Amino acid sequence: MKRIKTISEFHQFRQLPPPEHPLLSVTEINLVKRTVDTTSMNWCYDFYAIGMKRASFSNTINFRYGQQPFDFNEGILSFVAPNQVLSLSIDTKQETTQSGWLLLVHPDFLWNTSLAKSIRKFDFWDYSVHESLFLSAKEEAILIQTFQNIQQEYHANIDRFSKQIIIAQIESLLSYADRFYHRQFITREKANHQLLEKLETILEDYFSRDKLATKGLPTVQYISETLNVSPTYLRGLLKVLTGQSTQQLIHDKLIEKAKEKLSVTNFSISEIAYSLGFEHPQSFTKLFKGKTNLSPLAYRQTLN
Repeated sequence: MKRIKTISEFHQFRQLPPPEHPLLSVTEINLVKRTVDTTSMNWCYDFYAIGMKRASFSNTINFRYGQQPFDFNEGILSFVAPNQVLSLSIDTKQETTQSGWLLLVHPDFLWNTSLAKSIRKFDFWDYSVHESLFLSAKEEAILIQTFQNIQQEYHANIDRFSKQIIIAQIESLLSYADRFYHRQFITREKANHQLLEKLETILEDYFSRDKLATKGLPTVQYISETLNVSPTYLRGLLKVLTGQSTQQLIHDKLIEKAKEKLSVTNFSISEIAYSLGFEHPQSFTKLFKGKTNLSPLAYRQTLN
């Protein structure tokens, strides 16, 4: 894995002119060179990277981020946080034509600004690269203008207003991205609802195979890995589509199974708790009552 510690090092690695600021860089994608040794490698940065890309290529070219094929025929926006490992392999028989923008921001540039603390509040820093934002033409135009505003300040003579103006533009870019991601959760209806169906299948399979007694409740990490999405992306998607978190959906499935056992078996409350993966029956009772406003015993009595 290659670690790139400074923006200057990135510029040298990608055969770009030296950056005009040691802690900030904005450049057009078509100027970034792809050297031979970047066609299959892992790397990470010590700085934030925001890339907006559009590429045209034939069917003989396959891009992959991690294990996921990635379609660049649409404009996309991706975010890489410091220390996030990025994997890219390219199987290409022809050159691609890429356009777009790349913004690099070192954390030290944000020091003593409002963005220093608020930048990590945006969930998309924790998304996998294959969960990038697909942009509409109007959204792309808005972001291009923002990148151009940053570039204008980047190339201007530095004065006491420069940093403040650039920080404001970066904040604007991040806020637009947050809005557009929420739009994507809603508009990519087929893919998102297919993911919800897969989630339901995974939970049903897990709970029906009596894995609870030996393995306990499925974790959010287990669910996201099985779906091949990042936990943060899954949480954001579910919040928009269902109003619930992944953990809440897991608990809902648990309560559904608990009600089934309370209804059709004569098992004691403790036996049901243990079969559902609880070490202590009190924990099961507390969760059940929190979800239904009834204790397991009271719920069973209502069935009679």
